[in-house]
Order: sequence, then structure tokens, then C-alpha cells
Amino acid sequence: MSAITAKMVADLRAATGLGMMECKKALVEANGDMEKAEEILRIKSGAKASKLAGRTAAEGVLAYAIEGNVGALVEVNCETDFVAKDTGFIAFAQSVAKTAALKKPVTVEELAALVENERKAVIAKLGENISVRRFEIIEAANSLTTYIHGAAATEGVLVEYKGDETTARHIGMHIVASKPQCISADQVDPEVVAKERHIYTEQAIASGKPAEIAAKMVEGRVKKFLAEVTLLGQPFVMNPDQTVEQFLKQQGTEIVNFVRYKVGDGIEKKEVDYAAEVAAAAKV
Repeated sequence: MSAITAKMVADLRAATGLGMMECKKALVEANGDMEKAEEILRIKSGAKASKLAGRTAAEGVLAYAIEGNVGALVEVNCETDFVAKDTGFIAFAQSVAKTAALKKPVTVEELAALVENERKAVIAKLGENISVRRFEIIEAANSLTTYIHGAAATEGVLVEYKGDETTARHIGMHIVASKPQCISADQVDPEVVAKERHIYTEQAIASGKPAEIAAKMVEGRVKKFLAEVTLLGQPFVMNPDQTVEQFLKQQGTEIVNFVRYKVGDGIEKKEVDYAAEVAAAAKV
């Protein structure tokens, strides 16, 4: 067997980003052949990724890319907020977004397949399950901009607009803060409006108001509901004395489309009782 030197281990670690002991074991198994050892590590890293695939990945980051008239917003998940802050993980998320914008995949499975080798390499380095959860592409006839909130990059929006970019970014901040469901009242699902109208009608009848007054109450409440859930109807967060619609008209800007994400929306996180785990470990 060829002698395994510290330099060989260090070189392999630099090439793969994996742990010293893993690299040494691979070199021993490969009888000192660096290329074979790297192949062994790649194979084992793939196996490691498969074992981790069942673990809940509810932390993560948002990333975006704009390539010409195509914008992509993606959510990439991991298991802990510690890994979510890792520069390698963040770089992977950015690579996923760029791939989405350039390749324009149709499904998340298609996007995941395009970045699978990168994903396995990041898993091998970080030791956590990592997954591409969702993405959305806007192929715009107009301009695109984004707003990602805070250093943690867990909330953000991709915006298609006509007009002034600074204004559009301010509206992006508003969208993250106020979470409108759509741009205007005509985009609200008619079934949702009908349900709200039914509830308000029953409330008005129960109040004992005359029919004419009850009808006006219902219409007023429906109008208020639509203002609350639509971007144009909401009070602008930077100046609540005017609506977003009024602000946009003032700035000569129009919002054509937007996509808003928040990391982990809809994922049930496993609650860990660390005190119980420590107590259990102490009994072993």
C-alpha cells in the first residue's frame, strides 16, 4: 500500500471540501490514488445525500436571477438556520435561480434534476438535507426588479413593472410587508368573494337592519375586503394616507405582475425538545 501523507489528505480535502477523516479513509481504500479516492468520495457523498433525503428541510433562503427579460424566484431549503447562513449554501441557491432563469424549466422536478450534482456536492460538505422546494418564472414584456428582505433572505418578491424601478422596489417592500393576494379586485377568485358576501349578508340579517341598509352594509364590507387583499387597494406602507394605487399613479408606474415567497410557508417543522434530548443522553 502506498503511504498516505498529510499533504495528500489536505489536497483531497481542498478538492472535495469533505472532512479530513473521510478523505483519509478514501485514500486508504484507493491505495493512495487521488483520482480514485475522489471518485470514492463522490459515490459515498451521493449515498449520503440519499440517506438525508427523508429529513425535514424547513429552513432556507430565497434567491433570484434576472437574465434579460426572464426573472426567477426560488426557494431552497435546508434543515437548520445555521446552514441557511452558510456561504456555500447561499451560492448554491443563487446558482439554482440562475439555472431556472436560463433554462426555464416547467416543473420543480425538472429544475431539481438540472442542479442535482451541485445539490449532492453541497450536501456532502454541509451534512444536511437540501432541497429545491419551489420556483416561479416571469417572462416579462416589461421591466423586472426584486426585493429580498433582510440578511436572512427568507421573504422576497419578484416584480414585473412599467415605469420607475425605485418605485417598483418600494412596492416590492410593501408586498413583503402587507402580503396582498393579487394586484386588483378583478383578479380575486369569484368564489372567495361570494363566500365573503354570504358571510356579510348573514351578519347583516342577524343584526336586524332593514333590507336596504343591510344591502349597503354588505357592499361596504365586500369593498373593504377587496381593498385589504389587493395590492392597489391597500394603504401604502411608507405613507398610509394614500393607497398603493394612488402612489403608483403619482409616480407614473404600473405593477404588471408579482411573485411573493416566504421560506417555509406550508412546511410543518418538527419541534425539537433539546432539554429532553440532553436529559435522555445523560441517562445513557
